Amino acid sequence: MTAAEPRDGWDYPSPFIVDLTVKDEHIDDFQHTNNVVYLTWMAKTAWDHSKALGLDFAAYRKLGKGMVVRRHEMEYFAPSFAGEKLRMATWITGNDGRLRLRRRFQMVNEAGVTLLRGLSDFVCINIESGKATRMPKEFVETYALTADEPGDR
Repeated sequence: MTAAEPRDGWDYPSPFIVDLTVKDEHIDDFQHTNNVVYLTWMAKTAWDHSKALGLDFAAYRKLGKGMVVRRHEMEYFAPSFAGEKLRMATWITGNDGRLRLRRRFQMVNEAGVTLLRGLSDFVCINIESGKATRMPKEFVETYALTADEPGDR
């Protein structure tokens, strides 16, 4: 995808959104938000969405299964600065119903300019052993696709 903005500002309809504010401690020597902070915000947004769907860590523990990151990818289009208010959106764009899940992310500033697009690939694990395992039906159903990205299915 390019940095061109879609009509409504979001890449896909019906995003799950987390509002963020860039704090002084997020700023690096280049005087903009450090890229590690963006990764942290992606993880926070994914986890907040999971909890909103009813799958918090207590639910994971009860099921004995969890989703853990296998890979992150981020593409930066513009920096953010101390005091800026940002919005990070996520969508579930892939779920093979067995092992893998994909989320896509988009971060915009108050002007609606996309600063970042990213994705995270997750795998289902057995919490006790840490080994990959088949998703329980609760994950298949709850982590249903929220956006259509054909290459992610």
